[in-house]
Amino acid sequence: MDSRLREVDVPSEPAGGASAPAIAKVEVEVTKPRNDRRGYRRVVLPNALECLLISDPDTDKAAASMNVSVGYFCDPDGMEGLAHFLEHMLFYASEKYPIEDSYSKYIAEHGGSTNAFTTSEHTNFYFDVNNDSLDDALDRFAQFFIKPLMSPDATLREIKAVDSENQKNLLSDPWRMSQLQKHLCSNNHPYHKFSTGNWDTLEVKPKEKGLDTRAELINFYDSHYSANLMQLVVYGKDSLDNIQTLVESKFCDIKNVGRKHFSFPGHPCLSKDLQILVKAVPIKQGHTLRILWPITPNVRHYKEGPCKYVSHLIGHEGEGSLFYILKKLGWAMSLEAGEGDWSYEFSFFSVVIQLTDVGQEHMEDVVGLLFRYITLLQTSGTPKWIFDELLSICETGFHYRDKSPPMNYVVNISSNMQIFPPEDWLIASSVPSKFSPDAIQKVLNELTTENVRIFWESKLFEGQTDLTEPWYGTSYSVEAVPPSIMQKWVENAPNEDLHLPKPNIFIPTDLSLKNVEEKASFPCMLRKTPFSRLWYKPDTMFFTPKVFIKMDFHCPLSNSSPESSVLTDVFTRLLTDYLNDYAYDAEVAGLYYAVRPNDTGFQVTMVGYNDKMRTLLDTVIGKIADFEVKIDRFSVIKETITKGYENFKFRQPYQQAMYNCTLILEEQTWPWDEELAALSNLEARNLEDFLPRMLAKTFIECYFAGNIEPSEAESVVQHIEGTLFNSSTSVCKSLPPSQHLTKRIVKLERGLRYYYPAMCLNQQDENSSLLHYIQIHQDDLKQNVLLELLAVVAKQPAFHQLRSVEQLGYIALLRQRNDSGVRGLQFIIQSTVKDPSNLDARVEAFLKMFEVTLHEMPDAEFKSNVNAVIDMKREKYKNIREESAFFWGEISQGTLKFDRKEAEVAALGELKKEELIEFFDNYVKVGAPEKKILSIQIYGGLHASEYEKIVHDVPPPHSHRITDIFSFRRSRPLYGSFKGGAGQMKL
Repeated sequence: MDSRLREVDVPSEPAGGASAPAIAKVEVEVTKPRNDRRGYRRVVLPNALECLLISDPDTDKAAASMNVSVGYFCDPDGMEGLAHFLEHMLFYASEKYPIEDSYSKYIAEHGGSTNAFTTSEHTNFYFDVNNDSLDDALDRFAQFFIKPLMSPDATLREIKAVDSENQKNLLSDPWRMSQLQKHLCSNNHPYHKFSTGNWDTLEVKPKEKGLDTRAELINFYDSHYSANLMQLVVYGKDSLDNIQTLVESKFCDIKNVGRKHFSFPGHPCLSKDLQILVKAVPIKQGHTLRILWPITPNVRHYKEGPCKYVSHLIGHEGEGSLFYILKKLGWAMSLEAGEGDWSYEFSFFSVVIQLTDVGQEHMEDVVGLLFRYITLLQTSGTPKWIFDELLSICETGFHYRDKSPPMNYVVNISSNMQIFPPEDWLIASSVPSKFSPDAIQKVLNELTTENVRIFWESKLFEGQTDLTEPWYGTSYSVEAVPPSIMQKWVENAPNEDLHLPKPNIFIPTDLSLKNVEEKASFPCMLRKTPFSRLWYKPDTMFFTPKVFIKMDFHCPLSNSSPESSVLTDVFTRLLTDYLNDYAYDAEVAGLYYAVRPNDTGFQVTMVGYNDKMRTLLDTVIGKIADFEVKIDRFSVIKETITKGYENFKFRQPYQQAMYNCTLILEEQTWPWDEELAALSNLEARNLEDFLPRMLAKTFIECYFAGNIEPSEAESVVQHIEGTLFNSSTSVCKSLPPSQHLTKRIVKLERGLRYYYPAMCLNQQDENSSLLHYIQIHQDDLKQNVLLELLAVVAKQPAFHQLRSVEQLGYIALLRQRNDSGVRGLQFIIQSTVKDPSNLDARVEAFLKMFEVTLHEMPDAEFKSNVNAVIDMKREKYKNIREESAFFWGEISQGTLKFDRKEAEVAALGELKKEELIEFFDNYVKVGAPEKKILSIQIYGGLHASEYEKIVHDVPPPHSHRITDIFSFRRSRPLYGSFKGGAGQMKL
């Protein structure tokens, strides 16, 4: 069923020692999706750099990714984090472009973004940029791998950035538990290593050994970064021939030092690392059970896909599945199964179960049921119909895959190039095409009690552990659990009806495209009644058999108090919980749905193949109409939400700053501690009383887009109205226009600086954070584009100064903020080196510096930035989700400016540099006459004394300290809302 494309292939080494030509033509077939019209070409340069070139005449963005087959497994002993540190350093400067940060500045000024990451066996560098800037961007990018400059000053500064990145992760449970799993492995295997690095590993310890970190860095680069270990993907609008010429000219000078591919044979786990039960103390509330087994890596049999088959069954959530039983018993909140950390040499299969408080008391029974289900799979044979279902789902997913942003696409492919043969670079392991019962049975036979590692995380283990993981300080203990013990767990587990899943009724069979005559560019209102309003947008761009549906249920009572807000949350979670064993198959088959609370009620979202959409949507609506509160499930959901609130204090300080900013600015938002207090007193009967009252005033705003005819969209909404409003048992009643809710935003005072200092909720967290918000205007065409242009111009200079030069912290960024159409700029910084008041001063110092830069900006640079923003505005949507997100944003905010982008492009074309300077001088610069500032200051453990000082000091001139958020909010005027009642809208 695969479409095949003829490609150029080149052997990576010349035969007989002869010099390699630029292109040696050997045809191979590369599998690509049926509907993919892009051109692909594989070339290998004379230096053995392997490249994939992608030509997409429809693209608005160009992108590139260089994968280097070197990761933290290669870190020298005693210099943990060196590979990751090198990833950071290559961004600074090069011999050809010696001005620091010029690469990132160029990318930002030409509509793009850039980043990199380091994993165990590879480091990936990538960017995207406007099409006409690809040539210069590639030239700068290539210098990473040709002649980078790593100055002593930059080296020292960037060690601090790596240390700040590590500081950010120290209290993060995913990082902590991942490192604990690595720690409890063989010391002689690189999996055991600490990957990030910190000040101690990159500065202190090397100095103690007489090593110079910069010299070690350069030596590591020279000896490890070799062209034959690199894989490059370049994506552009131009022809393949032109892209090839570009790549050959830019990347041919990368040295090939003939380095052999790094290999790390053997498994990280020795026999002593198996048959263990590890009890660990997490940072957050909750109980997590992780069961892991070393297995044969799936990548060795990726065409058979044994892990995909096994994880599909163990991770299933339908009737008879392990999760279905654990949920019925009230023991589990979620279950995930699949291949975890892996390489070609080793792999772990993991099952991760979030336990309830009751489930925590039944850990042995949970593990016993897991092994009983595995035994069922081991003894049931391997039914081919299950494989055929998976194959059908995976093939459909591959051939109708949504087009993704070019940057994401190139990163994915360049990573695949290190692992898979050229013909499978696009498809990778996503479609298991060969049914192999033996390969499946082999994986199942590795999931034994002899082979297992169990990690059990809970705050209940505090004070019961005797060991500490050295890098993150996680407290843990280890005990042996021989197979004989686990066999007793299996025997003692409750006798439940575990069985294989039923055939999936949601697998799409009709993938035809609807013949919609109307080729509208914008949504139109198809229908309006006192109960609902229907917006419709046919698919005129993507031509895929998919639909996107949003339905906002406006219920004024839903958010009228902390109690009602919490009850609405409980209702949506219970609804999802009830639907789970039925709707899980839909998700597996590519039809996704979600029910979530929002500011004015709750929202139902559905996206995926349109074929079985009606079946699922009718079920969701029917469940709302016939909703019953089940006391046992209410208790589990209440416990889940309670833990979420209790874990609020463990959010990163910058996240706490963002939360407080929203709480100050948005009317009718409730603080988390009040919602937690309300939740603790709620019982099932409170929801039974509340729900009919909430639904008694309801209006549904609907948006249907994609492969659906207008008559079908109208029919669906008529059916929803009939079910919810017009039957004899309906609890929903129409919402009068006068009672429609709006979200309104606090208007700050001109010429005043408001500041809100608060201690970090987690006193163990040493990080402090600042959110410096400059409120500017409410939705206005001219001011919108001036603000966006200013943000583009200032973004990279802010990052360079605050992060790279001053090293205030790993998180240091400038971006726009949009609160229901009220727009502004915000600086966000997280730091251990300066307290928030000092960070505020550094932001002001940057703005003074930037004022000079802006006033002296050459006309050509101004024009280049304007063109970059225009190109971003003209960027076409990649898929139905992207398009719908924009149109739904206009509908939900009430602005209805569906032609916003076209109007903004026209406005940008008329902008003058003087207007941008005037905008900055009036609203943003230090002392600007129209300036409105809100400074949210979160003080971490290192800055407790500075917090005490600021709350007792008299506010400086033109400053006002917010002491009570809600008194402040009530005292301020509000911006008007764009959202009128539905009754005010005319068809």
